[in-house]
Amino acid sequence: MSSEHVVPKKKKMGKLERNRVIMSWTFVIIPTIFIVLFYFYPMIQAFWISLHTGAGINLNFTGLDNYRRLFNDQAFIRAMTNTFIFLIFQIPLMIILALMFSVLLNQKTLKYKGIFRTIVFLPAITSLVAYSLVFRYLFANNGIVNQILMFINLIDSPILWLGNPFWARVLIIIAITWRWTGYNMIFYLSALQNVDPGIYEAARMDGANAVQQFFKITIPMLRPVILFTSITSTIGTLQLFDEPMNLTGGGPGNATTTLSQYIYNLSFEYTPNFGYAAAVSYSIVVFVIILSVIQFRVGRERK
Repeated sequence: MSSEHVVPKKKKMGKLERNRVIMSWTFVIIPTIFIVLFYFYPMIQAFWISLHTGAGINLNFTGLDNYRRLFNDQAFIRAMTNTFIFLIFQIPLMIILALMFSVLLNQKTLKYKGIFRTIVFLPAITSLVAYSLVFRYLFANNGIVNQILMFINLIDSPILWLGNPFWARVLIIIAITWRWTGYNMIFYLSALQNVDPGIYEAARMDGANAVQQFFKITIPMLRPVILFTSITSTIGTLQLFDEPMNLTGGGPGNATTTLSQYIYNLSFEYTPNFGYAAAVSYSIVVFVIILSVIQFRVGRERK
């Protein structure tokens, strides 16, 4: 007995299906073109410029000289030190506060939770210029903050928040923390609302108090979100520009100048040197990659 294998004919694509395919590829290709044009091309162009020196069209190829110059540039080292000071102190403080607020505002017995959540989140959408002016007024030599501190006898004389290098850094840390704590709180709050309440109920029945529940349940449950906010906050702090520029102007004596502000100064304040400014910007890329890899590995090892 012989059997014949019939090869099915390939169906022709209908007009409606063909239009769907074309539309699908259109939605993929157009965003891809814009991403390449406005994201990857500027990155490549910036790296090419970093191999030159000068401004405008008068660029001279110098190879890796700009990158070698970074190691001997005291202004760059000072800006990098300031940036890492903000990074080391502000991010842990902000994450701890965001976690605390998220846990408190996730309590079922708390009344007016919506109002409190809005109040904590509002700084993230506040106008930068407006809140910078308010902060400069609050932390002036004769500002409200100094008056309150002297009234409760914590200090004998006004603190020079804008004139002392140490206190200027503290002011920047306070400003960043005030602005972004509520933003990170939203991520933790969303994650907490997806945690099964039965887990906490079982822990209470086993005799676990609030502190034990926080460290044994909440922190492990939120670890992926904590890793995400840590990385995004690290990237944001390494690119910090707005607060130093508007609050202290990078002073006093470059005590609060960050890497991003130094790039701005190299491009617009000093004699323009776009090549060296691009090299400094790529140093931020290197720091972001290194710190992100470290954070990913630490988060993975603690699973």
